[in-house]
Order: sequence, then C-alpha cells, then structure tokens
Amino acid sequence: MKLLDTLHRWTGGLIGLVLALLGLSGAVLVHKEEWIGLPHAGDTQITDLATVAAATEKLMAMPGDPQGIIYASQRLGLHQMRFDEGAGLYASQSGEVVARWASQWERPEIWLFDFHHHLFTGDAGEWVIGVAGLAGLFFVISGVILWWRTRKTFKLRLWPKRMSRPAIVTQHRDLGIVVAPLLLLSVVTGTMMIFRPFAAIIVAPFGPVAETAKALEPPKYKGGPLAANPDWTAMLTTARARFPDAEFRILSKPRKPGDPISLRMKQPGEWLPNGRSTLWFDAATGKLLGARDALAMPAGAQAFNMAYPLHAAKVGGLPYRLLMTASGLALALLGSLTVWTFWFRRPKVARRVVKRAALAKA
Repeated sequence: MKLLDTLHRWTGGLIGLVLALLGLSGAVLVHKEEWIGLPHAGDTQITDLATVAAATEKLMAMPGDPQGIIYASQRLGLHQMRFDEGAGLYASQSGEVVARWASQWERPEIWLFDFHHHLFTGDAGEWVIGVAGLAGLFFVISGVILWWRTRKTFKLRLWPKRMSRPAIVTQHRDLGIVVAPLLLLSVVTGTMMIFRPFAAIIVAPFGPVAETAKALEPPKYKGGPLAANPDWTAMLTTARARFPDAEFRILSKPRKPGDPISLRMKQPGEWLPNGRSTLWFDAATGKLLGARDALAMPAGAQAFNMAYPLHAAKVGGLPYRLLMTASGLALALLGSLTVWTFWFRRPKVARRVVKRAALAKA
C-alpha cells in the first residue's frame, strides 16, 4: 500500500495539471453550442434535401477553395465551412455567411477544441494527452484502492475545509471516490480515441479485434481529379436514396489528387454526432464508388464509435451533459489541488529528509 500511495501521489504531482486543464476545457466544450452566440445558431435543423443541396451548391462555390462543410445539427443551426490554414466561416442554413475567421484564434470554440485534443501541438499533443489518460486511469483505480482503508471516515466536501495539506488530502480522497465512475468513463473513452491498442482491449469483449480494426479502416478508393464544378446536388440525392432517414453531416473534398469526395451521414440509430455512415464519390464524375452503413458494422466497431459521444456528452441530453460537466470540473479541482499540495504543501518531515540527503551528498 505504501508503494501504491507513493505512485499515486507522484502520478498526480507530475500529470495533475494536464488532467486539470483537460477537465476544465472539456467541461466548457460540452456546452459550446449554447455559448457560440451567433445569429441563426439557435435555428431548427433543416433536413430537407432541396434546402441542404441549395446551400451546399452556394457555399462550395465560394472563393477561397473551401475544403468541406460540417452541416447544421439539432444543437447548432449553422453550417461550418473549412478552408486552408485554419480559416473558416459559419453560414445560415440558407447559405448566408454570419461569421468568418482567418485563423482558429479568432473563434474560442475552435482553439479550445484544439487545446483539448492536441494541446496546440498536433500529433505530439495527442500523445501527451494519451499518456495523461493512461495516468488518469491509474490515478482513479489506485485512488479507489487507497480510499478503501479510510472509508469509515468518509465525509463529502466539494471544497477543502482549510487550505492545509491534511484538509486538502481528505477532501481529495472523499470527493474522488464520489466522482470516480464519471472520471473513469472520461479517461477510458478519451484514451480510446487516441491509442488504438488501448481501444482494442476495451472493445475486445464485443468481437474479434482484427474484425473491428478492419471495419474501422477507411476503404482505398481511387478516382479522377476533382472536377471544376462538381454536381453536389446529385451526390446528395444519391446519398439520401442510400440512407433515406439519415442526416447530412460532413462533406469533404479530396485531400490529394485521386482521392474520392466523402460524405458522412448520421442515421437515427447512431450515437456519433457526425455519424459514421459514409459514402465515397469519384471526384471527377461524381459517381458513387462505395458506401458504408455504420449500423451494419461489427459490434466491436460500433462499441468503439460510442467512445466519442460518451466522452463529449453528445448523447443523453442536458442531464448527461451536466454529469460530464461535473466530471470535468471535479477533475480540474482534484488535479490542480493535487499539484498544489505535492509541490508546495509537502510534509515538513519529508522536506527535512530531502534536505539532509542533499547535505549528505554535499
């Protein structure tokens, strides 16, 4: 137990601040659709094919080489356009521009998302977050084990009685056990999205890992170069015929010559906010190359697709968003106070031992 306690404290001291910042930013992002605050943001989602197609033709013909559209959803009544170098815009569902930005730093919801997912450092930041997620998993499990010894003294406090080390440790221990299930859900689902080997372990009970991995791999379709004026309406019409009850979610141009145009849709039974039912079209002709029905994917792949909506509270409505908000705020509080006590409120006895060891070496 002494070794486990030492590992628990050092894990918190070294990674606690990262976990605290991830928790706080996640709690804010859960409600981003409510605080964007732009005209038409609260409009009712329009799923009519003619209206969506007309807006698509208008927006994709804009100057600046748009890379794609994230269509309006039930919680956000605006289309989002993506351009190179982090530029973009929001448009109403009729295709009228309501806001533009030249870089992500002009839109708080975008740079906050980048921080939460990449720490502003791209793939390197993802690795740091993944390691922090694994550390957080150990942090939660070891904390539950250590709490069991002191369970008879349990007393819930949202804030320490005093800002002394004993009071903070007591509050940390008892608040931690209350929010442990939510923290476990947050760190497991978050780490699943970054580390596929970890995700494979979690979804293994749902089916063969190899089958799941193959189902999640994007198909390798090849086509011609992007046409000067793609027939977006025809593609959307084909997609609606293939998935009649699905919402249009993300339309993307090819990343490089020969790649297809992709269109993601969300069927009623899918949890992912942008769906995983996907169609691929030849960029030169607009011909349908293939389609993937997310609801027909193996059970393991469908389980993996639930990680993001559970992590980001994209299911369950307001009650679940409030639960995940509480999880994020609790993580922010526990992580920050852990760092504070570990580095600035260490026991005096421990400090004397460290000082004596330093003098002995001198």
